[in-house]
Amino acid sequence: MRLLFTAAELAPLVRVGGLAEAAGGLVAALRRGGVDVTVVIPDYGDVVLGNESRRSLNVPSWAGPMTVRSGIHPVAGEVTLLGNQALARSHPYVDPTGIAWSDNDKRFLAFSAGIAALRDDLAPDVVHLNDWHTAAATALGGSSVPTVLTIHTLAYQGVSPASWMSRLTHDAAAFEWYEQTNPLAGGITLSDRVVAVSPNYSREILQDESGMGLHELLRAKGPALVGILNGIDTDEWNPEADPHIVTPYSSDTIELRRECRRALLDLAGWEDSKAPVIGVVSRLVDQKGIDLLIAAIPFLDNMPARLLVLGSGLPEPTAALRSAAAANPSRVHFTDGYDLALAHRIFAGADLFAMPSRFEPCGLAQMQAMRYGSIPIVSPVGGLVDTVVDADASRLGTGFIAKSVTTAGLVDAVHRAVRAFKSPRRRAAIQRRGMAQDWSWDDPAKQHIDLYHDLTP
Repeated sequence: MRLLFTAAELAPLVRVGGLAEAAGGLVAALRRGGVDVTVVIPDYGDVVLGNESRRSLNVPSWAGPMTVRSGIHPVAGEVTLLGNQALARSHPYVDPTGIAWSDNDKRFLAFSAGIAALRDDLAPDVVHLNDWHTAAATALGGSSVPTVLTIHTLAYQGVSPASWMSRLTHDAAAFEWYEQTNPLAGGITLSDRVVAVSPNYSREILQDESGMGLHELLRAKGPALVGILNGIDTDEWNPEADPHIVTPYSSDTIELRRECRRALLDLAGWEDSKAPVIGVVSRLVDQKGIDLLIAAIPFLDNMPARLLVLGSGLPEPTAALRSAAAANPSRVHFTDGYDLALAHRIFAGADLFAMPSRFEPCGLAQMQAMRYGSIPIVSPVGGLVDTVVDADASRLGTGFIAKSVTTAGLVDAVHRAVRAFKSPRRRAAIQRRGMAQDWSWDDPAKQHIDLYHDLTP
C-alpha cells in the first residue's frame, strides 16, 4: 500500500492543535502497520531535514514556483515539504497578533495544487487529505486516485472568494458556496471516503445544529462517511516513563502519584489540603467552553475545589482568567501560554481534569488525562462521549459527563466528580479504569488500512 498523506501540521515538526498530534500519530502507526507513507506538509521554512534532496515541482503559475524538500526528520522519519518562498509564514495560520494571514486562501490552495502535482507524479494507491487546507487537491491536477478526506473540525472550511473556482481544473461546481469558494465542501463532495475523527462526531455532523452548514453534503455521502476515533502517542504520554514529571508511576503504583500532585501544588503556591485540584490544558476559544468554566469559578468555594489552568487564545477569556487568579489566588491559578512540560505535570498532578467544550470532534486531552489518572469532567459532545464513561451511570465509569453544555451542567458534573474524589476507594477505581484504556493509534491505524484496501481492490 503506497499512501500520499498530507496535512497543514505534523507533530513534532509543526504543532498548533490536535491536527498535528493526530497526523503525526496516525502516520507513525500506519508505517508500523506496513504502509509505505509519503507524508507531505507545507514548508514553513524552519524544519531541518537530514539527507535532504530538493527539486522543483510543476504547478500552475499562480501556485508557483514551488520546491519539494524531502529528507529524514529524527522523530517524524521521512518527510516531504512543499514550499513557495513568497507564501512562507512564521505560523501556519495567524500573524503575531493572532489575526489570520490575509493570504491564507492562496497559501493553502497553492499547497493543494502542489499535492495534486505530487499525486500525479508519484501515482500512489490512495491519497489521504486532512481538513480544508488540502481539500482543493480533489479538483486539481489530472490523475484520478482514490481519495480519503479526514475532517478534524467543521468549524474551519477555508471559505474564499469565488474567483478561486476559476483556478480549479475540474469539478469546480462542487466548491461553489453562496457565491464563494468552499474548499471543505468541495473536498467532501469529491472524496471517495470522508472520515470524522470519532464515531459520535460522525453522527453529530449530520444534524442541522452541528453540521456547520455542511450537514446535507455529509448526509449525501451515506456509508462513505465513517467515524474513526483518534488515538494519542502513548509513548509520549506515559506516566511510567515521563521525563517531565517528578516521579514515574503506573496504575499498580498509583500511590506515587501524590508526589506529582505535591509538585503541582508547589507550582501554584497552594497548601497540600484535601480540596481537589481541577486541571485544564486548553486553547482559550469559544469552542472549548472556557466562558462556562469561568462562570463556574464562584462555585468552587463551596465544594471545595481549586482550578489550575494552562492555556492561550482569545483576549477576553485570558483577561478573565487573569482577573480570577488575582482575585482568588488560593483557589485559581492561571498560566498564559502553552508549555508542554507543564501540560505533562498537570495531567500527572491534577486530581480532576475539565473539558467543558461546546463541540469536540474527538478530543485528546481527556485521553491524556485518563492515561495519567486524572479523572475527566467533560461535555456530552463528540469524541468525549466515545471516550469517557460516566461513573454515576456505570460501574465501568472512567469520568463524569455533564448533562448539558451549560454552566449549570458543568457545575453539576464537577460536584459529582468532587464527591467521588472524597472516597479514596472509589477514586482509585475510577483512576485505574481510565489508566487501563488503550488509547494508542494501533486500532485506528488498522481501521484506516482496512478503509484504504476497500478503495483499492
